Amino acid sequence: MKNYKNIVISESSSIKEALKVIDNGAMQIALVTNSDEKLIGTLSDGDIRRGLLNNLSLEDSIESIIFKTPAVCKIDDSKEKIIEIALEKKIHHIPVIDKNGKLVGIEEVDELLKPVQKTNKVVLMVGGLGTRLKPLTDHTPKPMLKVGNKPILETIILSFKKYGFTNIILTVRYKAEIIEEHFGNGSKFGVTIEYVYENKRMGTAGALSLIKDKLNEPFFVMNGDLLTKINFEHMMSYHIQNNTIATMGVREYDFQVPYGVVNVKAENIISIEEKPVHSFFVSGGIYILSNEVLAYIPDDKFYDMPTLFENIIKDEKRSISFPIREYWLDIGRIEEYERANNEYQEVFNA
Repeated sequence: MKNYKNIVISESSSIKEALKVIDNGAMQIALVTNSDEKLIGTLSDGDIRRGLLNNLSLEDSIESIIFKTPAVCKIDDSKEKIIEIALEKKIHHIPVIDKNGKLVGIEEVDELLKPVQKTNKVVLMVGGLGTRLKPLTDHTPKPMLKVGNKPILETIILSFKKYGFTNIILTVRYKAEIIEEHFGNGSKFGVTIEYVYENKRMGTAGALSLIKDKLNEPFFVMNGDLLTKINFEHMMSYHIQNNTIATMGVREYDFQVPYGVVNVKAENIISIEEKPVHSFFVSGGIYILSNEVLAYIPDDKFYDMPTLFENIIKDEKRSISFPIREYWLDIGRIEEYERANNEYQEVFNA
């Protein structure tokens, strides 16, 4: 996302002040926010010209000429969705808001149409045994199971490539030769692939101890059995803007109690809730870590992501969540593998 702060004005600004912001900015637009940094609307040169034609002066407030229903995108919207909105509305810039309506960035559509190469590494954990998917994984590592017309891991790598993240590190163990034979050095997929070989189970974070010297800026860590339409570029921007050392992609999970729940105080029944639904956030298996966290990871030992985040929290370091609201599926069991194949064509436009 583009830096937006130099084109933000308050709703109490004058037309003269707004013109100065628009003229000095490269996007020919001003973003209007309130005191809580929530987006109120946008202002263009055309909006100001129409106001002046209606006898407003340069000293008047912009309040009456703010365009209060601009097209916006959410921070977790995919690149395709943002481009679709832009084409439909015939616009070149789209403000980005979070779930509370707070302004967090602006997308420039022309830039979206040409991916910018990023140097951030993407570490994909693909060494697991895939026990719950037996017998499918007896001869094939789980990330190489085909969903749609290609292996799960290929879809993941191409999704990162689409957002300009092309420096891939694969941590491999079980039937690593099958993965390496398919992907090679990554050149035929337009990416660069390095391999890290685990000689024992190291958990979802332990293998990072083997590549500490390669991770000198914020990097992704992702499980190799996920299919998602998450906007990786937005997630990275979110991590950097929030000045955090660890960001976890989280997914909302609803659980319905299949019975009437009786709330009791002492022996007295206070209320009865019929089959209530409880909502939780669960880890989505996608993380961004700054290299500061590498100090937590022991050398050549089993170490998992929950332990890493627990230790970060214990040390009162900043870790945050990034909501995954787009398509997301963890392919851990046979039924999820079948679901992935049923949905792939529609979701990924294969």
